[in-house]
Amino acid sequence: MFPDLTRDDVFRIETRRLWLRWPTAKDAEAVLRLAGDLAVAEMTARIPHPLPRAEVDAFLLQARRGNAAGTGLTLALARRSAPADLIGIVAVSGGADGPELGYWLGRPHWGAGLMGEAVAAIRDAYFAYAGGDVLRASARLDNPASRRLLERSGFVRTATEARSFLTRGDDVTVDLFRLERARWLGASAIGPETAFAA
Repeated sequence: MFPDLTRDDVFRIETRRLWLRWPTAKDAEAVLRLAGDLAVAEMTARIPHPLPRAEVDAFLLQARRGNAAGTGLTLALARRSAPADLIGIVAVSGGADGPELGYWLGRPHWGAGLMGEAVAAIRDAYFAYAGGDVLRASARLDNPASRRLLERSGFVRTATEARSFLTRGDDVTVDLFRLERARWLGASAIGPETAFAA
């Protein structure tokens, strides 16, 4: 899916306020602390609570393996002023229906628009570097902030469905979203700041 350009662990994307870089073993404590926060974990479909350290270590290895193989792109978010300090994760990985966007941000960093910046960066990398045609995403019904973020990033809601996630022990109702290459290209011509303004 992703080209050689992204398959080296020196690859990074810089935005106005963020570095998006490959996650490393040194990020484990930050992932455990931030993603293990109930307020973060419960807004996702896949992060268990409590979050065991062994799962964090396995996630980091799997992310690096997927990045190296080009089967996905998982990037650690860090502020440009502190590039070694992980504050969240954004990823495009293979889903049941094709490439899917996923993300989380540590609670101390909520409300500053950082995840919108990160999602725009990886969305653009997917369409520009990987030549993707469609990118999918989902958001829990009880997570309106995530749904708004996807809509501002150009995604269009296509359906609502219940999905089974083992980490939740039950079905989770989610809104499904998709962004097609043609829509992304049209917005790119407008410019990154105004592309999908609400």
